[in-house]
Amino acid sequence: MDEKFDCIIVGAGVAGLAAAMTLARNNMKFLLIEKGEFPGAKNVSGGVLWGSDLAKLVPNYWEEDAGWDRYINHRRLTFMDEQSAFSIDFKSSHFNETPYTGVVVLRSRFDRWLADKVQEAIDASDHSMDSFIAPNILVEEILMDSGKAVGIRTGEEKFYADSVIIAEGVNNLLTRQVGLQDKYVPADHILTGVKEIIRFDQKVLEDRFQLNGKSGMSNEFVGFATDGVEGGGFLYTNRDTLSIGLVLGLKDLREKEKKPHDILNIFKQHPIISDMIRGGEVVEYSAHVVSSGDKRLIPEKLYKSGLVVCGEAANLLMNAGKAIQGMDYAMRSGILAAEAIINAKNTNDFTEASMKKYQDALEASYVMKDINNFQDAVHLLHDPVMSRKMPNLICDFGRNFFSIKTEPTQKARKMLGKAVKKHSSYWELIKLGWKGSRAL
Repeated sequence: MDEKFDCIIVGAGVAGLAAAMTLARNNMKFLLIEKGEFPGAKNVSGGVLWGSDLAKLVPNYWEEDAGWDRYINHRRLTFMDEQSAFSIDFKSSHFNETPYTGVVVLRSRFDRWLADKVQEAIDASDHSMDSFIAPNILVEEILMDSGKAVGIRTGEEKFYADSVIIAEGVNNLLTRQVGLQDKYVPADHILTGVKEIIRFDQKVLEDRFQLNGKSGMSNEFVGFATDGVEGGGFLYTNRDTLSIGLVLGLKDLREKEKKPHDILNIFKQHPIISDMIRGGEVVEYSAHVVSSGDKRLIPEKLYKSGLVVCGEAANLLMNAGKAIQGMDYAMRSGILAAEAIINAKNTNDFTEASMKKYQDALEASYVMKDINNFQDAVHLLHDPVMSRKMPNLICDFGRNFFSIKTEPTQKARKMLGKAVKKHSSYWELIKLGWKGSRAL
């Protein structure tokens, strides 16, 4: 390992592994460093990996019974008050077609599987003896020389390379060390995610959620799910478990002096949730800090001479109400980062101008186009009218609309008017509708 690498990748999450796969297939000599005992060991997150980039990295992955748990063919968005739930539900056989548009993954298993695929690509490359996946190593410093990244330091050891890809995750200490991320991040730009994995007999899970084969469901929740704290809830069906949890505003949690785990327990006791998880066994609890999806948290520059930043380290995440997107952004940014490094190697140009091509490609990709286009939707989702009043209004209307009583039935418009008067106002709804029409 004394020789200089073409590239050193810091972090073997989705972004780092996507970058490594791309480098390996282009006969680049690289070192992929992971602080966990194996890729995925330190990653407690999971959820849905959207998009088709996985099929580019691992063609025909759906033919393997490994790595991923289920594909999504059932989407549900649920508004909740204290006792009720009103859902927008969509299921389509179009989602059964491969490559799937979304697959449910548990990262500890998925990352390890993808790392094995990277190793296969290394073994098939011209540098099968010179490229490495090195776990259980903590990178403490990016080595800089005259403003250019030239390698990394871990303890007393130093490793050198023409370029460095930072894919260290949301706790982006190295990104800050090189001066690309502000030292202070406003608390209202940060969320904390809490999640439990609940195990079932697989047949019970499939019967309860109407799953067929490896089909799966994703469910997002707005309203009472968060006990008045900014944020939302989620539920994903894994192979024989459920991932259920909340994403909560760090600032709002602090100001209201509430604890994430207590709110999660309240969420689980809601009638609709308690029915979903009945009879399951909690086998894992985890917490994870994530970006709010506000693009102001993304560093203005994601590059320096010989260096680029991708994935969660760049705070590439968005929740505009339709889905929580992060892993797909990480995968695409990792691929684009590697392509920029490959181009730099081919031209022997690792200057800032060369590295800027990565950010230019990212800006031209769906990642930044979506983040830029749907910022209003991100902010709308956290509007108190949308996150608190609207779920109560919808559930109140639904409760009256679907109740059949031995008395004259009111017209739906009158029921809606009463719900609006009780929980909001027409003026608030008009403003919300206007914001929504612009946001979406």
